[in-house]
Order: sequence, then C-alpha cells, then structure tokens
Amino acid sequence: LAKRNRIQDGLKMLEAVVLVATTLLLLAAARFFYLASTLSRATARQNKRTSSCKTLVILGSGGHTAEMLRLLSGMNLKNYSPRVYVLAGTDKMSREKIERFEKENNLEADVRRIPRAREVHQSYVTSVLSTLLALVYSVPLVCRAWPDLVLCNGPGTCIPVCFSAYLLRFLGLKEIALVYVESLCRVEHLSLSGKLLYYVADRLLVQWPQLQKRYPRAHYIGRIV
Repeated sequence: LAKRNRIQDGLKMLEAVVLVATTLLLLAAARFFYLASTLSRATARQNKRTSSCKTLVILGSGGHTAEMLRLLSGMNLKNYSPRVYVLAGTDKMSREKIERFEKENNLEADVRRIPRAREVHQSYVTSVLSTLLALVYSVPLVCRAWPDLVLCNGPGTCIPVCFSAYLLRFLGLKEIALVYVESLCRVEHLSLSGKLLYYVADRLLVQWPQLQKRYPRAHYIGRIV
C-alpha cells in the first residue's frame, strides 16, 4: 500500500511538472509568434528617431567585413552612433580594418570580442557547442552595450549576438532592432545565418530579386555593396 501511494504521488508530481512545462512552452510559443507578427515595428520606430541610435555592428573575417565596410561607407554614420563592433576572438584582420575605417572619421573603434561560433570547415555537430559558448559571452556583451540596432551581414559570429539581442526583446527588457543584410554572393539561397534569422530579424535584406521571390519575408534592395 505504501509503495502504491509513493507511485501515485510520483505520478501526480510528474503530471504537475508536465503541466507547468507545457504551460511555459505555450506561453513562450505565444510570445514568439507575437514578436514575429510585430517584427517590422522595431525598425519603423528606429526610422522615426530624431536622435542617433546606438548601433552594434557584427563583423566576420574576409569578405563579410569588406562588405560591411562598404555598407557603412554609404550610410550617414551620424545617425548610427555610437557604434560598437563585435568580432570573433581569432579575427585580427577585421580589427585592423575597422580601426582604419573609424580613424578616417576621427574616431576610435569600440571593439568587443567573443569566441568564434564556427570555424571554417568545422562540423555542424561541434559548431553547436562552440556557438553555445559564444552565446554565453554574447548575452553579457549585449547587455553592457545596450544597443538600439544590431546590423550584420552573415558571419557565424552574428548568430549568438543576434539571439542575445532577441532574448532581451523576448523578455521585454529592451526592444532592439535586428537588420540582416545577406551577402552579395548569395544568389539563389540564403546562407545558414540568413535561414536561422529569417523569423527573428526585423529586416532581412537581399541583393538579388530571385532571393526575395524564394523568401517572401526578405526585402530586395538591389546591389548595395
């Protein structure tokens, strides 16, 4: 009899845990779909700003940084300042490039580093662990930077940073606009970063019309870099 009572108590506890977990999951899903339905509002509010917005720019090695610098060169930087740059810990060239870029504007580059989310040719299995590690570093980084806008164009480093920014919005702590610009080399399909951020970014900008046709949430803006 005592054993039966213990089993019944265990089942009741399990039912309670399942109920609580299901409720939290449903609430989280409802919150996610609500945010997904209002994604464009954050960027709309940023467009109406009369003051500059603090911008967090994510850089990647090689072509990603070159494209981002060309993109920044065509922007009115006074509207997107101060700027904080995030790059992978092993990326030395991007730091040199961004320091030269900011020096041309008589400014010092504010550079922050996180562990690289995924190395070139790294397997997807091990990249999950390295991305989680980068996420651990990204959350406090975003909280300290407290940006109004996150601007990125595809490097793996952007995933943990963007999801950290999205987490603040999900929790109702800070509404940060996420703008993702797909690389020029992506003609037919989005990159892995683009696919992961497809329902998270407020604006997903592509440079080829066929991409916009394949991905309806994307905005075709022509060749900008």
